[in-house]
Amino acid sequence: MSSSTGILGRKLGMTQIWNEKGERVPVTVVEAGPCKVLMVKTDKTDGYFALQLGFGEAKEKNTSKPLVGHFDKAGSTPKRYVREVRLAAAPTDTVGSDVTVKVFENIKYVDVTGISKGKGFQGVMKRHNFRGLPASHGCSKRHRAPGGLGRQNSINKGVPKGKRMAGHMGAERVTIQALEVVKIDAENNLLLIKGAIPGANGGFVQINKAIVEKVIADAAAKRGKK
Repeated sequence: MSSSTGILGRKLGMTQIWNEKGERVPVTVVEAGPCKVLMVKTDKTDGYFALQLGFGEAKEKNTSKPLVGHFDKAGSTPKRYVREVRLAAAPTDTVGSDVTVKVFENIKYVDVTGISKGKGFQGVMKRHNFRGLPASHGCSKRHRAPGGLGRQNSINKGVPKGKRMAGHMGAERVTIQALEVVKIDAENNLLLIKGAIPGANGGFVQINKAIVEKVIADAAAKRGKK
């Protein structure tokens, strides 16, 4: 059994299943692993414990020669998605071993990191939820405008730093915490996670054991006692 608390995967899409109570549960299906261990990091060599994982096949002609050598050293073919999974203790995995979805058999909640959908250049109403200017008589074609930008006093003139304005939206690294693991299909390397996760279908994601899992478990235990 791998000591990894995380895995790499690909978002396949959303569907729904029914639980034991007959309730409909919306889930995201993720192709999770198998991932190849490309590098093992320890506190003696790197100052911390971690596993470097690779997922998804890449063409060797599209991979740089230094990376091809790195993959060959681990006895692996070139991978498209390479990320690091931090660990609290020394890992038991070795370079070249596989990490499968079975690492989540005893994990109930996970944190999912991915790249959000790109929205392009957007105005303030879509990007920052501004309500816009009054849509009444006398407001001439300024309904979705941001309003005043500059400062009034004569000392600090100009647009203040960090002002919410129109601009590029989406295509950012996003992490959603404490999502529930509904089902694990080890035969098909599938992970069913309750709710939505970042990114478009086909996008790569990193799934880690939730950092607040113990807090959630303690809260659920307290509710059960009541």
